[in-house]
Amino acid sequence: MTTFGPLFVPDEVRAAVSDEAWLAAMLDAERALAAASARVGVVPADAAAAIAVACDPSAFAADEIAAAGRAVANPAAPLVDALRARVGGDAARWVHFGATSQDILDTAAVLVARRATKHVVASLDRAVAACARLAEQHRDAPIAGRTLLQQAVPTTFGAKAAGWLVGLLDQRDDLASLRLPAQLGGAAGTLAAFGDRGVEVLEAYAAELDLNAPTLPWHAHRGPIGALAARLGAAAGFCAKIGLDVVLLAQTEVGEVAEAAGGGSSTMPHKRNPAQAALARACARLVHANVTVLCGGAYEHERAAGAWQAEWTALTETLAHAAGAAAAIAESLAGLEVFPERMRANMTPGLYSERDRLGLGEDADYLGSAGAFVDRALARYRDGA
Repeated sequence: MTTFGPLFVPDEVRAAVSDEAWLAAMLDAERALAAASARVGVVPADAAAAIAVACDPSAFAADEIAAAGRAVANPAAPLVDALRARVGGDAARWVHFGATSQDILDTAAVLVARRATKHVVASLDRAVAACARLAEQHRDAPIAGRTLLQQAVPTTFGAKAAGWLVGLLDQRDDLASLRLPAQLGGAAGTLAAFGDRGVEVLEAYAAELDLNAPTLPWHAHRGPIGALAARLGAAAGFCAKIGLDVVLLAQTEVGEVAEAAGGGSSTMPHKRNPAQAALARACARLVHANVTVLCGGAYEHERAAGAWQAEWTALTETLAHAAGAAAAIAESLAGLEVFPERMRANMTPGLYSERDRLGLGEDADYLGSAGAFVDRALARYRDGA
């Protein structure tokens, strides 16, 4: 994301999924492991305190840790070595006690995801508010309903915006309600180093991080990552759906909406491109490309070779571009200009062929329950606001 990151992804999101954010999350996991183990009585309290002090992200270089991790195919192992060296003395032996590299990286992934997902939800909230405004303002503005890209029967722009609104509310609620589990299983998922105290340590570890405690370790059972990826993919996909609608409505020959700002051309001064809608669609494509990695499913035995390592970049990109899609569509909708007179002018007589076939009379506007559906969508929005 170095070259194109600022174009697709807001600065605060890039920071939330950066190498430094991953490093800080791994250190959070190590600190929590020591604290939880001390609470259960497995690790000395003074050692846990020394480890907590040493888990200062500014004391480590993310690029150096990553480079050292190439030899062992993960960055947790060299981080543990560096952390032990920083702790020093007798307390160093308690660093990473009972854990394996995947415990630290999976938990770090969950922490990074939790922080980044908040940005996705915040942008979806902004898009939701914009849709509610559009639905209310244009509740009764007629527009051609289009199916298979052909004019079908009349609807209203308010109903179209209400459809966007409800879809975004669904995606926002799904993401906001997702609770991911901590990961702690030791070398092969038995927490053998803790003897019969493993479950106690696991529960204390999850509590320390304010994460769910899994029923058992999920090293090779990637349901939590798949669930996160699926929800991010669905959210980005719905943002892309709205983006495509905006792109089609903003075509010169249609001219029913326009984005308020930007969208210029390097060579054609007359153009007013729907730039933010286009960015939302581009981000969604990148999300969906990475979701296929995160939903791969087949992880061998108790720990996987290769499939797990492939997740880190894929998850980072998925989180970043899902947030980018949500931010772009929120910006597109916030300043969307709507042209009801053009919508009415574009409506062809054929829109009423079904009305005429049913003998409903020429005076019927044939909008059915469009207004009622808008009201229902706005009621849901206000109830949850």
